[in-house]
Amino acid sequence: MADKSTFTADEWKTLLESVMAPGLAITAAEPSGLWGLLQESFASGKMLAKTKMDTGSNPLIKAVVDDFATSEGRAVARDGLKESLSGKKPSEVKTACIEILQKVDGVLSAKAPGDAAAFKNWLREISENVAEASTEGGFLGIGGVAVSDTEKATLAEISSALKLAG
Repeated sequence: MADKSTFTADEWKTLLESVMAPGLAITAAEPSGLWGLLQESFASGKMLAKTKMDTGSNPLIKAVVDDFATSEGRAVARDGLKESLSGKKPSEVKTACIEILQKVDGVLSAKAPGDAAAFKNWLREISENVAEASTEGGFLGIGGVAVSDTEKATLAEISSALKLAG
């Protein structure tokens, strides 16, 4: 099983960034106002907490979540994302996040093929939970849809970037 020592510092940074990338891609694809942003952020955080508490989680996922839970790990992810995303429009943020996920696929395929499927499916699960967290369209959450067409397209892009079926 792969762990932090399996990866270079830059590869590990990419794995840490990937924790936030799927949720950011969904949020950037169709910004939902302040309330929607809060709901989507909470969904992403809830997934991390659930994974941290799940004793059956894949060891690599657990190692990334445990490192992300430290101030140092969050700083590495935050600073890397800040560098990649600073000054970008929402559509550019989405594209940059998809590129991070493509990088993760390459890193996992090369360094942790045994953990790759679990890790990539977990990232997709984060994106799905974020997409379902907030109603899109309508007024004050009334009359909207659970997952917009734009979010569905972004979910497909995420699956494609991670080389996952449908």
